[in-house]
Amino acid sequence: MTSMRYGEAVDFALGEAMADDSTVVTWGEDVQLIHYELLSRFGPTRVLDTPISEAAFVYAGVGAAMVGLRPVVEVMLVDFLTAAWCPVVNAASKFHDFSGGRWTIPLVIRARVGGWYADGGQHSQALWGMLASLPSTTVVCPSTPDDAAGLMLSAVQDDGFVVFLEHKLLSERFLDYLGGDSRNTVDFQDVVPAGGAIGDVPVPVEAVPFGSGRIRREGEDLALISVGVGVHRCMEAAAELAAEGVEATVLDLRSVAPLDREMIVEVAKRCGRVVAVDEDYLRGGLTGEIGAILLEEGVECSYDRVAVETTIPLAPNLEHDALPNSSRIVAASRSLLER
Repeated sequence: MTSMRYGEAVDFALGEAMADDSTVVTWGEDVQLIHYELLSRFGPTRVLDTPISEAAFVYAGVGAAMVGLRPVVEVMLVDFLTAAWCPVVNAASKFHDFSGGRWTIPLVIRARVGGWYADGGQHSQALWGMLASLPSTTVVCPSTPDDAAGLMLSAVQDDGFVVFLEHKLLSERFLDYLGGDSRNTVDFQDVVPAGGAIGDVPVPVEAVPFGSGRIRREGEDLALISVGVGVHRCMEAAAELAAEGVEATVLDLRSVAPLDREMIVEVAKRCGRVVAVDEDYLRGGLTGEIGAILLEEGVECSYDRVAVETTIPLAPNLEHDALPNSSRIVAASRSLLER
């Protein structure tokens, strides 16, 4: 085990995959600058900068995957992936099925997600619910360095289309940028999770299976279920509830598609109360999918959800209230306990 920062762990896993397999390449916006260690190790023919034209270089990733490469295509922010929606929706997610399985699309799209740092509704979204709705698409959002490394290794080795999402508050390089002169009027450090940005990573990296959740905290009174930084918000809420004598289980789903149905059902049956926490939108999102799973499996439990219900505001105080902060999670938990 070696202690690594979150982004370092992702690049370490990607570097291991590139060393083992010459067909693994990466390109995208400013990747030579952001991932300079990979550039110095593998050179500009395997670590390529692209123009700011998301549709073009994502479509190039689809084509490259179809003819034998394993591209990791980086779109700086998931919000910018909407500029490449056609290759995502109509190509990457469907060509395997269109061809009756004759074509494989071993394509990874890597992007950063999330808010909490006052960048407005066009740069602070999660959008994993929308991506997870697509057929034949895997969507992951790890909350710790070891899971980030393990899920990246699984993503690169998979023969299907994977969207790999990194939360900005866990990415040290993004935090370094946020902490510079460009953000000297915004104090965002109080929302950076105490854990998650640095941790022990197995060397060599151990692949993490898609659709496998992980219990971060054990409790019998209620279950808090989330992904990404939402897991850390749940841990904050669980600590506050523990001071009141309430013990909460915190379930880190790790992937949005596929979901760990078995673990969702298990914690719901055991605790009898579930709060689903999602930094994505409430309508048509992860929280509704969790509720549907519980209904389909016949689980009798009290259920509430905390998610984004409006366009994310620019003003920091309004943004904080719109996102699933620990106060909202605690309030939802108390409401369930009082029923």
